[in-house]
Amino acid sequence: MKIEINDGSRSKPRRRLSGAERRRQLLDTALRIVRAEGADRLTLGHLAASAGVSKPVAYDHFGTRSGLLIELYRWIDTERVDAFRDAMATGERSFEETAATLAAAYIDCAADMTNAFHSVGAALAGSEEKAAVLQELLDHSVQMFVSVLKPNSALPLRELERRCIGLVGAGEALSAALVRGKLDRAAATGVFSSLIKGSLEERPT
Repeated sequence: MKIEINDGSRSKPRRRLSGAERRRQLLDTALRIVRAEGADRLTLGHLAASAGVSKPVAYDHFGTRSGLLIELYRWIDTERVDAFRDAMATGERSFEETAATLAAAYIDCAADMTNAFHSVGAALAGSEEKAAVLQELLDHSVQMFVSVLKPNSALPLRELERRCIGLVGAGEALSAALVRGKLDRAAATGVFSSLIKGSLEERPT
């Protein structure tokens, strides 16, 4: 029996990544840098070297360091909000369980000042672009609240959306109070859960 040994000389060339795949790879690498070394160490040159690409590739995707930070800031928050929404769409939960889980998850994320999202945000302090993206991310959170709470609401969609705008604002305020030491976690999440339940008095029959 003849046995062929593949020495790698005839191995297939690695598939070239699409633009979207390369961008995702670069963002994944950027996130690892922030977590391991801090946001101050994140530059386009360092990103390129860490991702194994040339500097022009990193510059083509993000343009400037500020552009990279903005895209990473947006991506981190969008990914975690979408992951939570998708997780809440599976399984059976009572309205009380849904409200408690939503309240705890939002408060914990918003009040965690040690995570990569806040590290990148601090690196963008004073940036006009950050303010615009932050509003975009808050709007995205509103839509997540609508998606999670809609099965438990008999409200017209537009009215539910208005109330979710208020809930996201309340979540931000309670998280800020927790960070300042005005509330502990149990109080912040308890109050937020009560607000969520109180805002959906009109329930499906």
